[in-house]
Amino acid sequence: MILKLIIFAVAGLLIYKFFGGKFPTFGKSPQEKKLDDDTLVECSKCGTYVTVKESVIINGKYYCDECA
Repeated sequence: MILKLIIFAVAGLLIYKFFGGKFPTFGKSPQEKKLDDDTLVECSKCGTYVTVKESVIINGKYYCDECA
């Protein structure tokens, strides 16, 4: 019984080390989120390009600060 526990502990440790010491996260990484914030979108009214971070979303359309 104790031998099985030791084998499972060693297998768990090897799996943990295989993933670099931390378990993989799901979703977007911080670098992908930053890339999304820096993406340029066109204002629906005047046609200028602004970043997603600087734009305003109204009814699913992107607007610059002046047009919003």
